[in-house]
Amino acid sequence: MKSPEISIAREGYPFILFSGFATLILALVSQDAAALAGLAVTCFVTWFFRDPARIVPADTTALVAPADGKVIRVEEVDDPLFLRDRAIKVSIFMNIFNVHVNRIPRAGVVERVSFKPGRFYSADTDKAVLHNEYCALVIRTDSDRIYGVVQVAGLIARRIVCRAEPGDRVATGSRYGLIRFGSRVDLYLPPDAEICIRRGQKTRAGETVLARLP
Repeated sequence: MKSPEISIAREGYPFILFSGFATLILALVSQDAAALAGLAVTCFVTWFFRDPARIVPADTTALVAPADGKVIRVEEVDDPLFLRDRAIKVSIFMNIFNVHVNRIPRAGVVERVSFKPGRFYSADTDKAVLHNEYCALVIRTDSDRIYGVVQVAGLIARRIVCRAEPGDRVATGSRYGLIRFGSRVDLYLPPDAEICIRRGQKTRAGETVLARLP
């Protein structure tokens, strides 16, 4: 059986090259203990920015997980920002050991991209919902339904990367960004969405089916 393809997210190259170069310099000046520590850091950074291939479900009604991690919330909320209506909110928390590449939950066209500067509270707290920095996409599917997917910065995560722009056509499971180093992604769905996961469940971006839209 062919092993799954694993690449490195391009945003990780500067960090990998810097730590690798620092490790080389330490080794050349005979700082063995520091060089070993530098090698460990280089290996961790390379592993952190891993970007494994994923198999997207064939179900065209499915919304797949936008992130690897753990489901920490599934609740109906008033959403004045993204869907501007009642919505079902699904929150996925990513720790520093998860893959941090984010993927599109369902194919469609990006209608809006919103970025809000903010604070950096721990991403699994209620304060994060109200105050943290975020970047949100509102996407209209080919069946004329809209949903929102929101990258939320966290205590350690200080950099949100979003490559999508308004007007872009995006495919289910396609890569569109990441968050460095540990955070959360929220999904805002219409109230009639059929939820397929539960709180505490682990997810794999691009593969785990979170919900279906009729």
